[in-house]
Amino acid sequence: MPYDLVWFAAQLHHQIDPYVGVTNEQVEALYRHFELLVRWNQKMNLTAVRNPEEMVVRHYCESLFFASRIPADWSDFVDIGSGAGFPGIPMAILRPEWRVTLLEAQQRKAVFLREATRKLGNVAVRGDRAEKITGSFRAIVSRAVDPAEVLSLLPRLSTNVGLLIGDTELAQDIEVLSRINLPWGEKRVAIYASVSRGTPRAELPFVPCGT
Repeated sequence: MPYDLVWFAAQLHHQIDPYVGVTNEQVEALYRHFELLVRWNQKMNLTAVRNPEEMVVRHYCESLFFASRIPADWSDFVDIGSGAGFPGIPMAILRPEWRVTLLEAQQRKAVFLREATRKLGNVAVRGDRAEKITGSFRAIVSRAVDPAEVLSLLPRLSTNVGLLIGDTELAQDIEVLSRINLPWGEKRVAIYASVSRGTPRAELPFVPCGT
């Protein structure tokens, strides 16, 4: 593979170091996912972003930046429509004390996610649609799903939501805790918001991959 670990590390550090600190072990874990993604993407459409340099920024750097600004008391997440694993997998690698559930309705993508997270003990993969799952999480996160669809899951699955989206306004009944422009242009923002909850619901059991 022409884009080896040395190349990946140089690209990642150049873009993310001003904003987020990552260890060598974390870079290696991110690269393992990148290498698998590139190979699988040749046979199935996991991501429309094909340029490796753009992949590093749009997928890994944006997800790491997003994770680094998450409120401190959010520690148990469900990534809605995780696709190739963003932002959930970089989140789990950056903060191994967090619990991250990757929710993906397309079964072929869910198979990829299970393969990509075999060594991540704080990640669970569920091949299902969001409207069919029950339970509660500290937060919902998403980046490739219509924000209206994600917000419709509040407060059933969580009272907190984090979104990586284009620069747009959210529903008026959402309390935006913070809204941060991403450093890489294109008018993309990280939004962290919350709503009030009615009756609490039982927690969904967390089952890490590989168990």
